[in-house]
Amino acid sequence: MNDFTQNSEDAANEPLTPAMRLLRLQSRHRALDHKIAELHGFPYQNQILLQRLKKEKLHLKDAIERLKDDMIPDLNA
Repeated sequence: MNDFTQNSEDAANEPLTPAMRLLRLQSRHRALDHKIAELHGFPYQNQILLQRLKKEKLHLKDAIERLKDDMIPDLNA
């Protein structure tokens, strides 16, 4: 096994930091936003799929907000 392969495997096994998780969630949220906008462009869009994507986007938004809250220290503590 070469050094590159070893480093790639080590990086894949490391836990995600909160900042990394936040970036991933934000990226998924933006991707859903683009997909929803794309579906609105079709005159006969799939309403069920559109509803599901909007619901998933809302769940991601909530998860992003919770993660941001967890990352900010509590000033009252």
